[in-house]
Amino acid sequence: MIRALVLALTTLTGFSGLVYEVAWEKYLATLLGSHSEATAAVLGLFLGGLAVGYSLFGALTRRRVAAGGGARLLVLYGAVEAAIGAYVLVFPLLFEGMHGVSAALSPGATGLGFVVDVFLSALLIGPPAVLMGATIPILTQVLPRDAEDATRFHALVYAFNTAGAFVGALAAGFVLVPQLGLVRVMIAMGMVNLFAGAVFVWLGLRGQAPPMQESAAPAARVEGAAAYSAAALLTGFAMMSLQTILIRVGGLSLGASQFTFSMVVAVFVLCIALGSFGVGLARRVPRSALALCQWALVAVLFALYALLPYAPYGAHVLRSLFRDVDAAFHAYHAALFLSILLLIGPVVILSGATLPLIFDHLRRRVVDLGRVAGALYSWNTVGSLLGALLGGYALLFWLDLDQVYGVALVAQSVAAFLLAWQVGGGPRRAAPWLTVAAVFGVIALGGWDPAAFAHGLFRTRQPIEHSYEGRAALLEPYRETHDLVFYEDDPIQSVAVTEQETDTGGFSRSIVNNGKSDGNTTLDYPTMALAALLPALLADQAESAFVIGFGTGVTVGELMVLPTMERVLVSEISPGVLDAAPLFDFANQGVTRSPKVELLRTDAYRALIGSDETFDVIVSEPSNPWVQGIEMLFSREFLETARDRLRPGGVYAQWYHQYETDAASVELVLRTYAEVFDRVSVWYGLGPDLILLGFQDEADPLDLGRLERRVASPVYREALARSGVESLGELLTREILPLGVVHAAGLEGPTHSLYAPILGYRAARAFFRGARGELPYTGFGEAARVGRRNALLSRYAGPVRPEDLFDGFCSFRWTDCVALLARWEQADPNAAATAARVQLANENAHVFGAGLTVPLVRAVARLVGPVAEDAARTSIPYDEAELATRQYFRFYTHALPLSPDALRDLWRRCADPADRPGACAAGRAETERMLEDGVPPIVD
Repeated sequence: MIRALVLALTTLTGFSGLVYEVAWEKYLATLLGSHSEATAAVLGLFLGGLAVGYSLFGALTRRRVAAGGGARLLVLYGAVEAAIGAYVLVFPLLFEGMHGVSAALSPGATGLGFVVDVFLSALLIGPPAVLMGATIPILTQVLPRDAEDATRFHALVYAFNTAGAFVGALAAGFVLVPQLGLVRVMIAMGMVNLFAGAVFVWLGLRGQAPPMQESAAPAARVEGAAAYSAAALLTGFAMMSLQTILIRVGGLSLGASQFTFSMVVAVFVLCIALGSFGVGLARRVPRSALALCQWALVAVLFALYALLPYAPYGAHVLRSLFRDVDAAFHAYHAALFLSILLLIGPVVILSGATLPLIFDHLRRRVVDLGRVAGALYSWNTVGSLLGALLGGYALLFWLDLDQVYGVALVAQSVAAFLLAWQVGGGPRRAAPWLTVAAVFGVIALGGWDPAAFAHGLFRTRQPIEHSYEGRAALLEPYRETHDLVFYEDDPIQSVAVTEQETDTGGFSRSIVNNGKSDGNTTLDYPTMALAALLPALLADQAESAFVIGFGTGVTVGELMVLPTMERVLVSEISPGVLDAAPLFDFANQGVTRSPKVELLRTDAYRALIGSDETFDVIVSEPSNPWVQGIEMLFSREFLETARDRLRPGGVYAQWYHQYETDAASVELVLRTYAEVFDRVSVWYGLGPDLILLGFQDEADPLDLGRLERRVASPVYREALARSGVESLGELLTREILPLGVVHAAGLEGPTHSLYAPILGYRAARAFFRGARGELPYTGFGEAARVGRRNALLSRYAGPVRPEDLFDGFCSFRWTDCVALLARWEQADPNAAATAARVQLANENAHVFGAGLTVPLVRAVARLVGPVAEDAARTSIPYDEAELATRQYFRFYTHALPLSPDALRDLWRRCADPADRPGACAAGRAETERMLEDGVPPIVD
């Protein structure tokens, strides 16, 4: 009964330990940044602390205690767990203090500054990590009934603790952190450890532990201890390197979201628990089992190497079966979890059995089990630390994923040799031959085909041609249309550059990060260019700029060519992106050759927070927020840092994608933006690509005279032409939410912050559906009045050519096009002209779908302004008035606003249906409420 209770508590502490690791990584991102050095440092500090704890508490158990000593160790262990809980409860306060120390001491984004912050991070998470290392050595020493029972109970402690970590990995990524935020998660988990500690102390004080009967003789030296330790270290290195590789392959196959990360980690810890549990269930472990397990592990690693390049194809097939139905989200991820389990489970289960089997092999030789367990797990954790720092980071500066996999395979083969040699007999005789065969096998391995990973099949949610005909058939069309001209697995991500022919006979290139295109020199050029030009045009001056993310370099190039621009500083975290940068010089004005441009390989947050330099323009071009690590660039804290680095009159611009998201995520981003910047406007670059602008308090974005002069200058005129904008009038059509509208709309709800990181979770859920996230409706009340007053197009008094309006409104955004054509129809009812315009607009069906009709345009035209006097005396059916309300809310745009009075007039002419007396009065009242409160009806 006591042992069952202990195992249950061990499961709880394993659960909390993994949640701590996830929460600490997000906390320390504010010190270390979001790049892989930060992730590797956090993991290294955590694993290093565990290694010290294993060794320290293993040494403490050397004291042989008389009868009742086990109870004393239970009290000690309870005190350790309670100390972890107490520390975690005050961690948020300690972190705030350490953050202040970092700001005072750190010399910025330099290497020395990073070292200072890593040291501060070690002070923060080192103590609890060391204390967590007490679990295996103390419980292995205190609760086995005898030496024969030691293997079984040791394996069960390891298994149950790891099983708790498995649940914690899923819970932290899918539920706890998104729902509770970091502070409340720490409080909840701290209470878990306090509870566990109290129970252990209670058990110890009641003497609820078997007495330890050991001799008083000093512990004997273990023969071959160095070989066992080296094997434990090599296995830890190989498995942690493999985990890093599998997380990356998972991102390339499934999309690099936090759900992918959580599932791969969860499968890893679950299978480690299963492997250990299997050893614990065995009544008798054959002596040769240790060697057989190791060579089986090497063999399965070879098999997995051959299967991994097929993971993107298999993931696509699975994804196509579940489609993009939101109700299938949990079923899909359950099927995905089982698929990952089947793919990598055999490897990790065998690795999970390794340490318990080594322990079983050694327990026949020694009685000091706590010390032995502590030493084994300490060396294994040191190996895991090296796997995180070397296999998961440093080696990727020179090697690709498949080559790092080969290094891990060699490490595991050497570990198998060492352990087989220690077992003796037949395993010892076979060990040299098997080791040589494994090494030659690694040398003979062919590299992975990068094309299998570079095309982002995870974004295809429906079956397509060749979906079920095999990987080669599915990839063939991509190979025919996309030439892979660059590929590199760097420590941050896997970077590819693809080249495609254009309709004009030229070519374009795309930068592809972790299988997702993050910029194309043709299709995305308007957005990338306008992300630079809009803030430069609207800022008081444009002499210095900071760009977050290099991508194709188009944004950097458009800033660089401005005659007033003296310096452009670029922060890019990926070495692969910088290595590929010269491939885009043909499209970005030769950025890599410009003396104005300085490229920094660093995290943007550290670069900004560690510098006192200010800028006129800051441009952020992040990937979609469902991508792991990107949500930090949308956090309140990051935006505040960027705002504080703007000069007076400066502008901050951020690219945001409306595709593969939902309305809730879009509104969350806008609320967070509005909380940081007192003045915000929203523009678009190309269809669903938004450009959010935040203005420093002294900026004057409504100065149309200055804007007109700048647009008329040759450099700006040429730059705008490259982005597809031919005039100031056409440029002004790109404004969607004028200055002040977002604040006037009073969007209610939470904001996204580093301490309440909810955007990544919501965006990843929306990514599953692949829908388009609409902007919140703002054509009501004060927001509509502010929009009419501040819309730059309506304020502009200069001439605007109709063709410029048509190109601006009807190229990419369907609802805006309807509003324009309706306005023209209302001003000059001409059936032939309207039909011609509708036909021309529908030729853009490849952009927004052929949905325009003349009757639709005429219906919306009634909402532009007052109707003719004879029409005003004609009643209309209730259904027609109701349809007019839906059309009003659907096609309202601030630059060309519909008239609320025209809608009211239609309702005044409403005639009740025969079977619904009073329907028009009720509909009129509801419409009036919506016009003031901004709760639009559901529109199709």
